[in-house]
Amino acid sequence: MFGVPTRMSLIYLMVVLSPAMAQTSAQRPPDRQSPAKASSEARAPAPTRDPNTPGYVKANELPDGTIPSPKEDGNFIIGPTHNPAREMAANESGPKGDVFEFTMESKDSKIYPGIAREPNTFAVPDPADPNKVIVNSYPAPYTRRVAVYVPKQYVPGTEAPFIVGADGPDQTLFTALDYLIAEHRVPVMIAISIGNGGGDAQGSERGLEYDTMSGLYAEFVEKEVLPLVEKKYGVKLTKDPDGRATTGCSSGGAAAMAMAWYHTNLYHRVLSYSGTFVYQQWPFNSETPHGAWQFHETLIPNSLKKPLRIWMHVSDQDILITRDNYHDWVVANERMAKALAAKGYPYQFVFAKNAVHCDRGVKAQTLPLALEYVWQEYTPKK
Repeated sequence: MFGVPTRMSLIYLMVVLSPAMAQTSAQRPPDRQSPAKASSEARAPAPTRDPNTPGYVKANELPDGTIPSPKEDGNFIIGPTHNPAREMAANESGPKGDVFEFTMESKDSKIYPGIAREPNTFAVPDPADPNKVIVNSYPAPYTRRVAVYVPKQYVPGTEAPFIVGADGPDQTLFTALDYLIAEHRVPVMIAISIGNGGGDAQGSERGLEYDTMSGLYAEFVEKEVLPLVEKKYGVKLTKDPDGRATTGCSSGGAAAMAMAWYHTNLYHRVLSYSGTFVYQQWPFNSETPHGAWQFHETLIPNSLKKPLRIWMHVSDQDILITRDNYHDWVVANERMAKALAAKGYPYQFVFAKNAVHCDRGVKAQTLPLALEYVWQEYTPKK
């Protein structure tokens, strides 16, 4: 998800993707650019964007410190103060769910055997094709952590709705669910918080899992994670897509959207913070040449409305990378809101003032709201 320094020095290895998602390499053509070494200088802070900028969606600006109702669709502006919701403190007086953890090894995965980008390098634009980048990636093992939240109210043997989260484990998700379930504001649900395979952006395992525009990550979760959860902890996860939600921040938010978009048969509910609906996809795919930017550029506008319910956030100081026109996180999320509204999707979009990428204060303020919103109109199937 991060930017591309301009200094270049390492040898370039062209990488290709096998059907099993493993990486192989070939010698660098002599006239091609090398991956850039990581810069020792910190990236300049993103500029503060005005939520009332022409071209942005029209939004309801709320009084400072307040948030929208979970029953309201549309666009909202919050901040600059972001106090944590009461549901984000441990619920000492109420029932607390059990949290279990296990690990998964890359050698056991048929879908993601593991890759890594050359240390201390980033991708650079390909001078032969500005739509592509040059990156040195190679096979590498990983260990992934998975945390499973089982609420006290769960009745063993019964089928339960659930939410899958990226970049886990995420204790804040479990804390919020303790309150919301006890107060009957969301259904009694299991939460599966899955760690990524490591690294970030193009050439990394995390980038491959989260920024790829396909249903592969959803298939990984379905085939390799959920069966382990059911087997290890004696829970029964619903097959009803209306009882399944996905959530994530940054590229994890893009992954959550991709899971539901490409596998609407599996997921109907999406929750995204600072979603990376920009061009981070690697390797290049001619079907989605601008990566997750395609969601609002072509996929949502040109497709029939899907049975999805979506909650989204972006911050006024969210990431901006100026190397092309496809790396402004604020514009990307604004365009997502506009595309969803045009198609009549039920969605809530929150623009947070005085906030940064994946802002922890904003999440502490809004996660209970987001969960309650995204689970509106859920009725378990008999």
